[in-house]
Amino acid sequence: MPHEGNTEKGKDVSQKSWLKKLGPGLITGAADDDPSGITTYSQAGAQFGFNMLWTVLLTYPLMVGIQVISAEIGRVSGHGLATNIRQHYPAGLLYAIVGLLLIANTINIAADVAAMAAALKLMVGGFTHLYIIGFGVASLLLQMFIPYSRYVRILKWLTLALLAYVATVFVVHIPWPQVLINTVLPHLSWKPEYITTVVAVFGTTISPYLFFWQASQEVEEEHADPLARKLKDAPDQASANFRRIKVDTVIGMGFSNLVAFFIILTTAVTLHLNGVTDIHTSAQAASALRPIAGEFAFWLFSAGIIGTGLLAIPVLAGSAAYAMAGAFHWRNSLELKPKMAKGFYGIIALSTLIGVGLCFTSIDPIKALFWSAVINGVISVPIMVIMILMAVRPDVMGQFVISFRLTVLGWACTAVMAIAVIAMFWSLGQQQ
Repeated sequence: MPHEGNTEKGKDVSQKSWLKKLGPGLITGAADDDPSGITTYSQAGAQFGFNMLWTVLLTYPLMVGIQVISAEIGRVSGHGLATNIRQHYPAGLLYAIVGLLLIANTINIAADVAAMAAALKLMVGGFTHLYIIGFGVASLLLQMFIPYSRYVRILKWLTLALLAYVATVFVVHIPWPQVLINTVLPHLSWKPEYITTVVAVFGTTISPYLFFWQASQEVEEEHADPLARKLKDAPDQASANFRRIKVDTVIGMGFSNLVAFFIILTTAVTLHLNGVTDIHTSAQAASALRPIAGEFAFWLFSAGIIGTGLLAIPVLAGSAAYAMAGAFHWRNSLELKPKMAKGFYGIIALSTLIGVGLCFTSIDPIKALFWSAVINGVISVPIMVIMILMAVRPDVMGQFVISFRLTVLGWACTAVMAIAVIAMFWSLGQQQ
């Protein structure tokens, strides 16, 4: 017998405005442009100018494909990626993946908090360590004590911080004909430093924590709606939800890649063209903009670092917590109170507080971030392989196994990331 209200639910979803359809995909895409991502894109633009813009054109369709797959797995099965992997694949493989994910995400949190604190100090002065503690604690309290249904609205508004990087384009002179030519017909290089930067762009754009986050957010969306059910059990809800997922992901990943494009473009046209090619942090990129592009561009760039960090830290900590909870069969939801999901919130607190703590050690955040990227690159390929294999299994997806076109796009993304990982290790060998 159909679930009571299923038909009405399908109508409600289909009649939503496009803006209300945006949620997991938009937040996932925006969180991808975190301060460490901004650092990577700034380095790409400063060092290689317009000849790095082509990477964003390639990552966009690949991101859409793999994120749609992760979202559909979550919405159809009613479980996040880790739970599905636990149910269908060896436990040792899952434990290795989520353990490495937790390490990489914690390092990323440290780098993001440090970048946010550095940006705020550039803007208003003060004490970096005090800002680090403030950002870390504020993010942790928001996740632990605000229910998902309300917290997700905060995250949606924080995505607007990324518009700062779109705005910077309008305060600097852009040679658009040259930009177009170099984007479509870039001057490629086989030098290790160029390949390393390309791999870094791909690695920071297509990241494992995004897969786990978006799948889990689809489950959260289902739990937040009393009329919704996992699509395996409510096929009449499928059509409207698949349309919503597609719109949400296409726009969310488009937003993410557009912002990445503008960050590379801004640093290319300001820093690279003025001989500033050695950038190590996002705050350094913002500081270098000030004498070249002016105060307004500096403030926009710096404010964007803080806003995107506030968005990204919950996604990094939350995705690690969803993965660990799924692996060990813990209760997990941002809608639950901490005492009802102690293990889940414990991982959020652990990764956030260790990330903050790393900022007070002698560990070089740039080197740590590099190794985080290496870890993400290594685990992204097997995770994507497993995702695609799950997405074509009827015992996981029921009648909603992914289409041939989406399967091809998923394998293409996996192949590109595998090539990127091989190139990364080759470039490391060349630099020894």
